[in-house]
Amino acid sequence: MTKYLITGASGMLGRDLSSALSGRDVTALGRADLDVTDAGAARQAVQGHDVVFNLAAYTKVDDAEAHEEEAYAVNAVGAGNLATAAAEAGATLVQVSTDYVFNGSASSPYDESTPHDPISAYGRTKAAGEELVLRNNPDRSYVVRTAWLYGAHGPNFATTMLKLAAARETVSVVNDQFGQPTWTLDLAEQLVRLVDAEAPAGIYHGTNAGRASWFDFAQAVFVVAGLDPNRVKPTDSSTFVRPAPRPSFSVLGHDGWARAGLAPMRDWKDALTAAEHAGVLSQPS
Repeated sequence: MTKYLITGASGMLGRDLSSALSGRDVTALGRADLDVTDAGAARQAVQGHDVVFNLAAYTKVDDAEAHEEEAYAVNAVGAGNLATAAAEAGATLVQVSTDYVFNGSASSPYDESTPHDPISAYGRTKAAGEELVLRNNPDRSYVVRTAWLYGAHGPNFATTMLKLAAARETVSVVNDQFGQPTWTLDLAEQLVRLVDAEAPAGIYHGTNAGRASWFDFAQAVFVVAGLDPNRVKPTDSSTFVRPAPRPSFSVLGHDGWARAGLAPMRDWKDALTAAEHAGVLSQPS
């Protein structure tokens, strides 16, 4: 029987991945259970497993600007440690990465083969993690980039919009940054399909299909929650200056799935409706 290991299992995606693997032999380790920056601990954790899903990450994008070394330890060194351990164990590694490895200046979806060009410390550390994974376990690793995640088990944009809606008459949201809202349960199920299909190793883009601005996303959240979308007001990113620059265009292409004989993830609007029906938006946790 295939044995699975999830690192970073206590996060929003990790908890949905545990659900997607329900009924299988799964070891789920959170941050308190495994320090991925410790090569010995990573090796010991991977032993006896056939598939490793690495969701452990330093995700505080703004804090990473002042703490890049700490972010690098988790996002790059930690990922490299797990890749080395997986190679030694003959295991498959699934490394979850991010749209932040690109500079965000494109006008058409990023292909999986587009070279790295990060504009933030977080992006640099995640790009380095990708490189180490593909170098240390090239024949049995998947790098799956995702973006704009929301789900039932953690703070996220969709539930933040609903909390603001309860407190304010109107909400201002930027309309000059574009990406793909992605439900963590959809992504979790896609990761499982990728492994089950024994698809070719390499890079895949794990986002729901279509594209939207944050303003579009906020309006859609209001609609599925039964609220008036006109309460969402457009603004531009100059209104919300943060320490880490954000890619203005984060739409990812999905050709990798077709090359592997797999269907890409469904449109983000369909996923959002399904998430609402599942209680993700009405009962955030």
